[in-house]
Amino acid sequence: MKRNDLILGVLVMVVWGLNFSVIKLGVNEINPLLLTALRFTLATFPAIFFVKRPNVSWLYLIAYGWLFAIGIWGMATWSIQAGLSAGMASVLLQMNVVFGLFLGYFLLKETLSINKIIGSGLAIIGLSLCLTVTDGSVTQSGLILILSAALAWSLASIIVKKAAPKQVFAFSLWAMACAPIPLFLIVYFQAGHLPFTTLSTQLNGHVIFSVLFQAYPVTLLGYWIWNRLLVSYPLSTVAPFTLLVPIFGLLGGALFYQEDISAITVVASICVISGVFVGFLNIRYLSKA
Repeated sequence: MKRNDLILGVLVMVVWGLNFSVIKLGVNEINPLLLTALRFTLATFPAIFFVKRPNVSWLYLIAYGWLFAIGIWGMATWSIQAGLSAGMASVLLQMNVVFGLFLGYFLLKETLSINKIIGSGLAIIGLSLCLTVTDGSVTQSGLILILSAALAWSLASIIVKKAAPKQVFAFSLWAMACAPIPLFLIVYFQAGHLPFTTLSTQLNGHVIFSVLFQAYPVTLLGYWIWNRLLVSYPLSTVAPFTLLVPIFGLLGGALFYQEDISAITVVASICVISGVFVGFLNIRYLSKA
């Protein structure tokens, strides 16, 4: 990999990891799903008017957009508002890899290699250890929400495989544009008109920064660079970069919110990250075969 691309890849992981702390900054002020809706509104408009719609079915665009924006980031954002620490949210979202392996096996008839089985076992051990954390960084509702986000990520990956878009960035942009209106409706049915009528008084510097950071560096710029790397290099070269996200997520939580990183949290995080890494080793092995 070229040096500049390597640096860009690491910088994107830094941004994605710190994003969990930035999300926490926003949900401390406003409804988490409203925050997510604002993020994807700014991320897609007006950019969508300058990008041609990809040649894929609207069904795939809507399904991916709802899973990505509502399922992944709506639930992940909500999990932080529900008491899950920013650092643990970044770690537990990696469980999408484990869910993806089993969904791929049952739905796509993909094979489960020994590496993937061992990696899944390690990640599940890490998840089990998270259930024993008593320092306040993990809550029951937060855990359920972040695991729902991880499952949605796996389902979204299957949609991408089925859609097989040739214009990946256009596909992501148009799909995400399908999400803001449903998100606004969910907020309304969940909490009524109050989140909207009080929004003008809640749009302080923290909220504005949170929305803008999520919309542009994280979503538009981050996924543009990521998709370019995916096109330029083998998946086995690019995919392991994502292992850096929970590391920077934990560091961000500790730095900005003084979130406690206890011994059990470290062990659980290592198990989850190691499990994901072992799964990637199999990809690397196959790429050389």
